[in-house]
Amino acid sequence: MSRPVKQIHLAAHFPGVNNTTVWSDPRAGSHIAFDSFVHFARTAERAKFDFLFLAEGLRLREQNGRIYDLDVVGRPDTFTVLAALAAVTDRLGLTGTINSTFNEPYEVARQFAALDHLSAGRSAWNVVTSWDAFTGENFRRGGFLPQEQRYSRAREFLATANELFDSWRDDDLVADPVSGTFLRDARAGAFVHRGEQFDIHGRFDTPRSPQGRPVVFQAGDSDEGREFAAAGADAIFSRYGTLEEGRAFYADVKGRLARYGRRPDQLLILPAATFVLGDTDAEAQEAAREVRRRQVSGATALRHLEFVWNRDLSAYDPDGPLPDIDPDPGEHTVAQGRAQVRMYRDRLATAREWRELAAQKNWSIRDLVIETGNRQTFVGSPATVAASIDALVQADAADGFILVPHLTPGGLDGFADTVVPLLQERGVFRHDYTGPTLRDHLGLDRPAEPAERPTP
Repeated sequence: MSRPVKQIHLAAHFPGVNNTTVWSDPRAGSHIAFDSFVHFARTAERAKFDFLFLAEGLRLREQNGRIYDLDVVGRPDTFTVLAALAAVTDRLGLTGTINSTFNEPYEVARQFAALDHLSAGRSAWNVVTSWDAFTGENFRRGGFLPQEQRYSRAREFLATANELFDSWRDDDLVADPVSGTFLRDARAGAFVHRGEQFDIHGRFDTPRSPQGRPVVFQAGDSDEGREFAAAGADAIFSRYGTLEEGRAFYADVKGRLARYGRRPDQLLILPAATFVLGDTDAEAQEAAREVRRRQVSGATALRHLEFVWNRDLSAYDPDGPLPDIDPDPGEHTVAQGRAQVRMYRDRLATAREWRELAAQKNWSIRDLVIETGNRQTFVGSPATVAASIDALVQADAADGFILVPHLTPGGLDGFADTVVPLLQERGVFRHDYTGPTLRDHLGLDRPAEPAERPTP
């Protein structure tokens, strides 16, 4: 007996300026002006996407002691942008990355509850941790936490926030002018939490929101991250966009759910995906090569090589051979705040491998970075891209994809106009929203109200 055809989930990531975007393209717009966010969000909603996603940047990154302006040049506050977008969209989910290392549960829970009210039930929280002291210097607490402590804090942070969301019931707010009754239960909003990370008690001042709680996303790929997602997240971002790797990740994470009493459909797996479209596959392939070369300028190639060499390479020619000096294996890093530096655990081994590859292929520094860096996930005509997305989802390599265009804010337009209609024709993507909330879009149950509540 054949199983039912899976419905595909699609979302859009507003990337800011990073190694995906081509900010130098004349068609590129501002990455901070509100008009850019409005155009992007309305395109996603017109295409009936599940949600828009904003990443987080808590500090401008540096390299060799200077601001890394080839990457992030500024990122507006997440809650400010999402609250503003709630007023110019009707159904699109609004997902923001908010850090659990440097924030406090009461503050974050209050902000997400407010966003859920303002958007009529469309808020989502991507729970992340921070790994470096460089970012921590912007905060009172400073420093950083070892990985096991980061996830311990994140687990308790999320549990505490959920206690705050659940401190109100749906019928607590009566506001009956005839009887003069405002609250049904005088204990509404009361909470008590005693734990290793947080010791707080009081009253949560925001009534239960349309979704009960925001949808929770998690982005970690470590074993701790996967376990954290299996225990309490509604969706997990994945970096695996190929069939083999995607199916392995999918099976691993979904296989962890049973120990927490959860079903496979209670956690969605959504890889990030880039794309380049063309009228034909050949045209798209040529366009993808051009996009990749524009993403990796000579200056960008040198900065990327510094992630491995851990030295200032600004004197080298990006169109010349790789440096003949070895990387600095020291603990310090020339690229502060850059997660990419953690990809290369053994710098000397990576350098040897890259030198051999460059010699075999006759590659320059820039060629090497282009050829060994991230590739576009989907390249081809609209029909080819639609078929590829559908095949990966039906094969359980993903439940859908979070699309990251290389142009902001108009880079999503072509996908919305050409690929989405083909997915709809295949019967694997909605023609319209079937409910008002993000939980409706994602097929997730609304959390039940708590059976008990603490005494104030």
